Amino acid sequence: MAVGHTNGSTDSQIRLIPLSYSSEDPESASRLITQLRPDWQPSSIRFTRFTDGITNTLLKAVSTDSPDTDADAILLRAYGNGTDLLIDRHRETQNHELLWRHGLAPELLARFENGMLYRYIRGSVTSPADLREEKIYRAVARRLAQWHATVPCLPGQTGHSRRSSRVDGGARKGKELVPEDEAEYQRAVDGVAPGKPTPNVWTVMQKWIFALPTDTEAQRARQAELQKELKWLVVELAHREGYGKNGLVFAHCDLLSGNVIVLPKPEGTNGVNGTNGDHTSATNPAAPIETVTFIDYEYATPSPAAFDIANHFAEWGGFDCDFNVLPTRRQRRDFIAEYVRSYFDLLPPAAGRKAVDLEAEVEKLFQEVDVFRGVPGFYWGIWALIQATISTIDFDYASYAETRLGEYWAWKAEADGSRAGSGKEAPLRERRWAQEE
Repeated sequence: MAVGHTNGSTDSQIRLIPLSYSSEDPESASRLITQLRPDWQPSSIRFTRFTDGITNTLLKAVSTDSPDTDADAILLRAYGNGTDLLIDRHRETQNHELLWRHGLAPELLARFENGMLYRYIRGSVTSPADLREEKIYRAVARRLAQWHATVPCLPGQTGHSRRSSRVDGGARKGKELVPEDEAEYQRAVDGVAPGKPTPNVWTVMQKWIFALPTDTEAQRARQAELQKELKWLVVELAHREGYGKNGLVFAHCDLLSGNVIVLPKPEGTNGVNGTNGDHTSATNPAAPIETVTFIDYEYATPSPAAFDIANHFAEWGGFDCDFNVLPTRRQRRDFIAEYVRSYFDLLPPAAGRKAVDLEAEVEKLFQEVDVFRGVPGFYWGIWALIQATISTIDFDYASYAETRLGEYWAWKAEADGSRAGSGKEAPLRERRWAQEE
């Protein structure tokens, strides 16, 4: 493993292969793999397609000539159509290298015109149901704490694609909201949360709002409404105290089940690894300890820890947004207690640091995650509105956008008391969130 840079920066040395992947060209994947592994015969290469995500194409490549196919396997990830509008691919490469240098990501082997190649991780991809198992969610809590406590936040601008590259030909209406001048645009994005280093989750949401379709009056009204809500969220939440420097940690921001891998247990052990391996199950101390790792870092950005945790909890319901299975208060507290213990165990030693009251920290973070519980719906709702106009994947992004934005509006109605004042019953998601067991 390479030694990490002490200042958190990464100067990319990753090879760029001047080729592209196309699902229309069956040979394009083989050409990419043989550029990286010229010793692999094209006739020996076998591909397995993974279908857990709704943005990218992910293929596992192996050679039948290899004595250990998994050890030599390569993952090919091709970006979804138009997703440069949503994702800063240069930043993603930096994130991957940074995590690799901290032992938290597989080695990035090469980039190509519309994707990347990296080493395969042995393990099992989780399902939403797996995330709800105590041994799994505690492992997720420990790994997430490791990210937040040990990985530095890389400074920089919030990357964006020129709006003329939009698939609608660049036609813009509602120009009073989106600055035309590039420098002014960048200032508007990076200045959305004054005093916060960029990029961060707030600047990403601002970039996405500026990228929303505005071809109809209804779309322009929706954009203006979401812009107003983002400004309100920044005032209410962006400057709250939290873990990390300036209240921001290096966050995954997309911790759905398909991005959580359960690692094989080392032979002759109960699965305890070198990081926080002394933690055992609260309900069954003899239960083996699971270890997980995370993949796909395209949305990783500095964020409040409470947002990253609340976002993960929302993923317990999967793409179907099954609110019946979201974590109860007891489950959230259990997850957060595991996270807090791990987080403070992993923080670099600081001279004169006072002893930490873990119970108080658990309670404080528990309340903070409650405060942030509606923000993931806002975040992914905006994302889905854009995906509905650019994606070629067979997924109903428009309906998904309304469901996720509905989570935000339901939370806000609880937060400002308007739901209770109207006499309406709390919606299912809010009732589940308030459930103790």
